[in-house]
Amino acid sequence: MLAIILILVVSCIAITWIASASWRTKQHRLNITQQPFPHEWREILKRRIPFFRMLPADLQLQLKKHIQVFINEKRFVGCDGLQINDEIRVTVAAQACLLLLNRQTDFYPNLKEILIYPSAFIVENQQQHGAGVVSEQRRVLAGESWQDGRVILSWQTTKHDAAIPDDGSNVVIHEFAHQLDQEGGNANGAPILKNIADYQSWSETLMLEYQHLVTASRTGEQSLFSYYGATNPAEFFAVISEVFFEQPLPFYELHPALYKELSSFYQLDPINWR
Repeated sequence: MLAIILILVVSCIAITWIASASWRTKQHRLNITQQPFPHEWREILKRRIPFFRMLPADLQLQLKKHIQVFINEKRFVGCDGLQINDEIRVTVAAQACLLLLNRQTDFYPNLKEILIYPSAFIVENQQQHGAGVVSEQRRVLAGESWQDGRVILSWQTTKHDAAIPDDGSNVVIHEFAHQLDQEGGNANGAPILKNIADYQSWSETLMLEYQHLVTASRTGEQSLFSYYGATNPAEFFAVISEVFFEQPLPFYELHPALYKELSSFYQLDPINWR
């Protein structure tokens, strides 16, 4: 009996502590967003983020508040001698937070730090082949998302992609789509949806479109989506997220059912921004 009482007491304390921590986090974020958005950051948005001008006024305001929270909570680390400044923080945060607009969000809760390289970076890992043969593999990347709380980006690619908001290619959108996908575990192309009932339609639509892209990549058939999306369902979700935000009209015209799924997930309709 005493053991049961102790378990109940400990459980109540734990629940109270979690609720209190959640309240403190919300209050802290509220305090952050009530501060004026820095003038220098507004100038960076004008200079570096052309899509910001396309957003409706309410989404512009929402994005600025998200940027404030994101920069306050996430650690930016410069690599290979790169010095982190507000230009880098705001440019990355604006694009990352685009994926959070209109959604109930905890601001990428698993993400702790963003590592920024001056340009493309080299990743070395081991690849195991048959008969126990292991080889070293070197890849040159512009971005990478890790489930352990890190995103790695090339500043050169980040700047370039931000400056051209309608070519369907954006490394920040790509890697942070992976972060959304990884909130529920390993990235598999099935991020956490608002309602359980939505998973069937999501799975059926994305798998059908994914298979179409796999076929197109093998036959050389032209596609709105990069063939890189045919690598696996996780990369497919990241690739179509890039196109959803950057080329919404052709996306809708060519893939209306898929566009509807992403519009429902992101709670946005980028066609109206243009």
